[in-house]
Amino acid sequence: MTKASEISLTKQAYGLTEDLMTPNAAVYWIDLVVSVALMWGGLYVAATTASLAIGLGAGAVSVLALYRALSFIHELTHLRADETPGFLFGWNALVGVPLMTPSLMYEGVHNIHHIKDRFGTALDPEYLPLSRFTPLKLAVFLFVALLAPLGVILRSAILIPLSFVVPPLRVYVRTKLSALMINPDFVREDLHRWRAGWVAQDVACWLWSWAVIAATVVGWIPLRFTLTGLAIFAVATFVNQARTLVAHHWDNDGRKMTLDEQFLDSVNVPPPNLASELWAPVGLRYHALHHLLPRLPYHNLGKAHARLNQAFAADSIYHRASEKGLFEALADLFRRVGRKTPVDQPAH
Repeated sequence: MTKASEISLTKQAYGLTEDLMTPNAAVYWIDLVVSVALMWGGLYVAATTASLAIGLGAGAVSVLALYRALSFIHELTHLRADETPGFLFGWNALVGVPLMTPSLMYEGVHNIHHIKDRFGTALDPEYLPLSRFTPLKLAVFLFVALLAPLGVILRSAILIPLSFVVPPLRVYVRTKLSALMINPDFVREDLHRWRAGWVAQDVACWLWSWAVIAATVVGWIPLRFTLTGLAIFAVATFVNQARTLVAHHWDNDGRKMTLDEQFLDSVNVPPPNLASELWAPVGLRYHALHHLLPRLPYHNLGKAHARLNQAFAADSIYHRASEKGLFEALADLFRRVGRKTPVDQPAH
């Protein structure tokens, strides 16, 4: 096959994988339920065992399972309701509300990252020119993720209930504190389409947070259990932040990018790296392929990559989007950081 052009790369990739575009609802449900069971089971063992080794092992299982379960929020934004009936509600009930990270924080947000005229610009909620950060600023970006559990508690237990009696705060919560983003300048533009279901998610997070806090204060939930859960959540968000650092090359300075440039700024970490399935679960290790074919369900990304990897010629840009592993990609990013001109924010 000849080298793909900006337009034909997507067309050729779709032609080779069209039969893989249908999500399998059973796969989604089984994966989610098993992940949630391991998340809570690991937490229970870690919070109750007297053995340090068993506690650390169970905690690690819970971290990876929590991370995997939470990662389905990404899939939700690309699924139609009729493709996986009830999955949106089920995910929010099992994961989104208990972790106080409901689907509303990705719905209407993540899709903007896939708009070709917004990707990599100041209007992209999921992009910053990280390769132009200083090494210290990049390290802060990585480690601040450990504070995510405190952030969602503050939002759910304090800001959401207050926002229902302080209208200006409600606007701020909806526009600035209801999006999973890395671009601090991003403001949600969809206030006019705020759904009753999203309000219900906020209220559910508020009531859940108060219930857990009250149960901990009166002793119904042991303090060790709550603190262990927060620690597991913090480590999981840290792993996700490390994964975020290698999802792209982060080289754009805010200008509009061609489709080729957008694809090459994105990263796959495919086999033979098997560990990437743990730190980039639910298809996240095929991030460049996802940007090429956003509708491809996570459980078929591996098959699609194998086909495309074999079908495209050696000089195709498709082969230039892969990294060997997490640490190799992180090392490459930190090397590039030292050679770039630092900036404080995306160009406007």
